[in-house]
Amino acid sequence: MSEQSAKPYLIRAICEWCADNALTPYLAVKVNAETRVPAAFVKNGEIVLNVSGTATRKLTIDNEWIQFTARFNGASQEVAVPMNAVSGIFAKETGYGFAFTSPQDPVASLAAATAPREPDKPAAEPKDKDGGDNGKRKPRPSHLQIIK
Repeated sequence: MSEQSAKPYLIRAICEWCADNALTPYLAVKVNAETRVPAAFVKNGEIVLNVSGTATRKLTIDNEWIQFTARFNGASQEVAVPMNAVSGIFAKETGYGFAFTSPQDPVASLAAATAPREPDKPAAEPKDKDGGDNGKRKPRPSHLQIIK
């Protein structure tokens, strides 16, 4: 049995929490080929949508899609966002919410992010465009280790 993503449940929970506390839920979306949003409002491949009850009609959030009808510059348009395109949900007034990432292999990403560094191999420092070290000190190796 495959495990379902928690993302749609978290999105629904934040929407409900916002409604209970008179806050405005905003959805951050990375636009892809499946996403149906007004192209005129997409900036840098992203769009932020107000998904409050007063801004939308027929809002449905299932485990695969977020769909609703909303007005953009006075014209009613249907919006359809696949769950994999949602990059975050937050309350406009407080900024409280969640940001989502979608790594290709979550187990490998977790292992890489939590693997202890070798003491003789510090993390690579970002270089400026001239090859300098941006005046930053080199980081100390982590003293934390994963015990299996």
